[in-house]
Amino acid sequence: MPYAAPVPEMRFLLDHVVGFDRVAATGRFADATPETVEAVLTEAGRLCAEVLAPLQRSGDIHPARLENGVVRTSPGFADGYRAIVGGGWVGISADPGFGGLGLPITLATCVNDMMASACLSLQINPLMTQGQIEALEHHASDPIKALYLPRLISGEWCGTMNLTEPQAGSDVGALRTRAVPNGDGTYAVTGQKIYISWADNDFTSNVCHLVLARLPDAVAGPKGISLFMVPKIIPDAEGTLGARNSLKVVSLEHKLGLHGSPTAVMQYDGATGWLVGAPHNGLAAMFTMMNNARLGVGVQGVGVAEAATQAALAYASERRQGRTPMGDGAIFDHADVRRMLGQMRAETFAARSIALACAVAIDMGHATGDAGWQARAALLTPIAKAYGTDVGCDVAQIGIQVHGGMGFIEDTGAAQYARDVRVTAIYEGTNGIQAMDLVGRKMMDGGAAAFALLDEVAGAVGLGDLVADVVAAGAALRAATESLVAQAMNDRFAGAVPYLRAFARVLGAHFHLAAAAADPARAPLARFYIKRLLPEHAALLAQVREGAAGLYALDAVALSA
Repeated sequence: MPYAAPVPEMRFLLDHVVGFDRVAATGRFADATPETVEAVLTEAGRLCAEVLAPLQRSGDIHPARLENGVVRTSPGFADGYRAIVGGGWVGISADPGFGGLGLPITLATCVNDMMASACLSLQINPLMTQGQIEALEHHASDPIKALYLPRLISGEWCGTMNLTEPQAGSDVGALRTRAVPNGDGTYAVTGQKIYISWADNDFTSNVCHLVLARLPDAVAGPKGISLFMVPKIIPDAEGTLGARNSLKVVSLEHKLGLHGSPTAVMQYDGATGWLVGAPHNGLAAMFTMMNNARLGVGVQGVGVAEAATQAALAYASERRQGRTPMGDGAIFDHADVRRMLGQMRAETFAARSIALACAVAIDMGHATGDAGWQARAALLTPIAKAYGTDVGCDVAQIGIQVHGGMGFIEDTGAAQYARDVRVTAIYEGTNGIQAMDLVGRKMMDGGAAAFALLDEVAGAVGLGDLVADVVAAGAALRAATESLVAQAMNDRFAGAVPYLRAFARVLGAHFHLAAAAADPARAPLARFYIKRLLPEHAALLAQVREGAAGLYALDAVALSA
């Protein structure tokens, strides 16, 4: 089924729901005029629909493969990548001083959303590079910036992130890769990394790896980790490529989905690397990249949800089975099919709204330096990541159900959405870790950022009965938040996942209400979400109040009974 880029939907959200006009009114982003926004979204939509979407099945049927140490990418991916870099999309929000466009993260988020819908396997490549660009902009020395940023921004080179090791997944502090000074300002990096997305390809002249490793004098744990730039091919100061570095792709993983995206085991054998940031401060630099990626990954979930929804709606509009309440029509007219499609569209809208609200907060924080905006961006990041990817997984599964038996047949493409999106709930910090971050680190302000957001929910306007439901849900979430910040941390963690989901439910309702107030044609979808999905918040908050005791009563004996 052809993919249609949701450009009008994004324009509506920017104009009427998430307040993008505040970003465009800042001095930093004054170039983000309505005309520029329209041109950016229209051209990105054309690229995604006409160039990238046709590659979706190719990547699944013809996976990336490793031949004699060289990664061969899926047919058409090289041309697709060249189209991405030819439009300047990799550097859309990067520093203009190094060749970037300097546009708001909010617009980059819209573009990444469409690219993820069109071909998630390929979109992961520029997303990783964008995260590396941001990490270097904030933490690298001037010589490293001057050498790497122009080539990453142009897409001539691409970037990766190397954290995970066989014994060190979420516990990054357990990593063993080491870096020994060479005496000339460089370091010899040795160790093995796993799950490295796009660790190699056959369409860029260099691959730049950001690698976490330990210096000889490092203390144990996360405080002893440093970050190094370790390129596949070593460049000189002018960027001319020279000798191949002492690193290699050992193998590619056989995965549930994302077959077109090579995920590698990487081996570093005294590879030459350069320190990025201060010694033993690698996690701070890497988390700059990871926070960028967390919003990006949440948007990947949204993008797949969009594509799955479009496919399911098209199928349901054509497939005829049985007699419906409206006659001998398509299955779209069966109540349960209508319910499933309503949930798919309503959830996608809510998740996209939260992601764009997060992006607006990031942009406002960058443009103004205001601590309130920065706190809001920090609060919304784990919600956008976890809810966006949960929605991607849930909507893709519902899409299979809408297709019925044909959803289980690969020819329709419905199953690929579910397989491809599944990992997004795991990487860049599992969704459970996102929830723990929300109730832990992001509540160290006593809930101030959360309460500021809930103040806006309390002031909601729109359709009378829907307003009452949303305001009541916001009040319940406020009370739960007040209780949460008084809990011991382990009790917070026990209720973290339902708390995050409840927060997302309330924010989704808030944004649906705003949409309906701006456009009455959106009222039916808002009513569907607020009356049928929002009530889940009460059950979720009941779980939050339970604390940890009941979970730890589920010992091995209880779980084996």
